[in-house]
Amino acid sequence: MIQLSDHFNYKRLLRFTFPSIIMMVFTSIYGVVDGFFVSNFAGKIPFAAINFIMPVLMILGCIGFMFGTGGSALISKTMGEGDTKKANEVFSLIVYVSILLGILFAVLGVAFIRPIAILLGAKGEMLENCVLYGRIILPALPFFILQFEFQCLFATAAKPNLGLYITVASGVTNMFLDALFVGAFRWGLVGAAAATAFSQFVGGILPLIYFGRKNTSLIRLVKCKFDGKALLKTCTNGASELMSNISMSIVGMLYNAQLMKYAGEDGVAAYGVLMYVSMIFQAIFIGYAVGAAPVVGYHYGAQNREELKGLLKQSMILIGLFSIVMCIAGETLGGPLSRLYVGYDEELLKITIHAFAIFSISFLFSGITIFGSSFFTALNDGLTSALISFLRTMVFQIAAVMVFPILWELAGIWWSIVAAEVMAVMVTIVLLFMKRKKYQYI
Repeated sequence: MIQLSDHFNYKRLLRFTFPSIIMMVFTSIYGVVDGFFVSNFAGKIPFAAINFIMPVLMILGCIGFMFGTGGSALISKTMGEGDTKKANEVFSLIVYVSILLGILFAVLGVAFIRPIAILLGAKGEMLENCVLYGRIILPALPFFILQFEFQCLFATAAKPNLGLYITVASGVTNMFLDALFVGAFRWGLVGAAAATAFSQFVGGILPLIYFGRKNTSLIRLVKCKFDGKALLKTCTNGASELMSNISMSIVGMLYNAQLMKYAGEDGVAAYGVLMYVSMIFQAIFIGYAVGAAPVVGYHYGAQNREELKGLLKQSMILIGLFSIVMCIAGETLGGPLSRLYVGYDEELLKITIHAFAIFSISFLFSGITIFGSSFFTALNDGLTSALISFLRTMVFQIAAVMVFPILWELAGIWWSIVAAEVMAVMVTIVLLFMKRKKYQYI
């Protein structure tokens, strides 16, 4: 079994991160299946409604990524320093606090989902679909948060394969129930929401059972006291992932508003297809970053600078190769994937294929930024990581999506995504260069 303390060459690094990559990809695939069933069996308005309200649900759930990535950095650094007892206590504190916050946000979400949807511009049938979907899926929010959280923490526990198995179990549950509720029973939006809620319960409860008992991983749930300093460090470490997910959701709302202006519900539906499919491509970058982060954090805690240098160099080369392959795949598969979702509507299909051809170019750049942000999180430099994420997902995308459509209308919305990724890569490279002496990774 590969240990965090091992020397990592390309082969070992890929072997260690592969389960996290597959785990993230599989999570994305069952989201894609969810969208497929809704679009083809319920219609484009329910499909557009899900994508319209989804950014709100993601904002509530992204606390799991904050605790998962920020906690992973602190826990792995603590283990690298040799304090296993403290690592277990920090792990437990993070899990307990996230459960309580999940319950609180679920209650608030159910209460305010309608006024939020109205504020965002939903009307008529789309508004009712947004509210219905949200109120069915929100009670599962605590488990949704835990699912995101444990996807990061399984790698820290040196059990990435177990994390993959649980993700597969959750994904299979969702796909099976989608086929049953939406495809066979024709429950439409209600069936899709119920299927997703059940899958989130599976993804959140199974890790709780595993870590709550004696196990062979590096960490487990124990009794702990409230540690405000550790919790604050976790939050600052994971601030970039929190900021990234919140910003992406806010930007998603802005994109939907712009698309309603320039292309109506067809534009929102086309953007939904892009987001569903891009999840798979982006999941490769995110999975690699999640899998590599505990290794970086451990060797940083152990003061092994030579290993840090090797990890950064190898990761950049691997990310570069992934980027080229995914850009080519996106350009090649854009047409078939678009037909899979919206082949029943010729005009919508035309918009989606054109959008995909432009959007795929962004895969050349996004991987470096995603890894760069995660790399600084693993070094417990949450401020730098948050800066990268904030500029990428908030500042650059908002500026581009506001300006580009004025110049190029609908095409400008799709090109704004590419432009934002290019600017984010430039910032990431500059920050990596500026911080090289402090962390001695170059």
